[in-house]
Amino acid sequence: MPMTDPLGDMLTRIRNAQMRKMSKVSTPASKLRKNVLDVLVAEGFLRGYAEVDADGRAEFEIELKYYDGLGVIRTIERVSKPGRRVYASVKNLPRVANGLGVSILSTPRGVMADHDAREQNVGGEVLCRVF
Repeated sequence: MPMTDPLGDMLTRIRNAQMRKMSKVSTPASKLRKNVLDVLVAEGFLRGYAEVDADGRAEFEIELKYYDGLGVIRTIERVSKPGRRVYASVKNLPRVANGLGVSILSTPRGVMADHDAREQNVGGEVLCRVF
């Protein structure tokens, strides 16, 4: 059965793995997932990730990050879903936890965090929120 929301699946895998205190979690590889993972690593929410070959298919092995036994990611949620897309102009970009969290956007200049989109004066589709 085909997957309708691959990015939502990856976010759910990360959320579930952190609740179970796992050190690593794997997810199928794609360009969008790679770009979102790059933003999460750059913002310090993940330790890192590596692309591995599992039975002839490319997968990402994501290393989760913990501090004092608690996951660094407190909430990770999908905003724009396949049934309801959410777009924001540069003036209306959402702030997460008064700037402590980050919104990840898909813009014409690539996938980036909300503060980078403000600097580059570009809006786009709000993919997810992380705090």
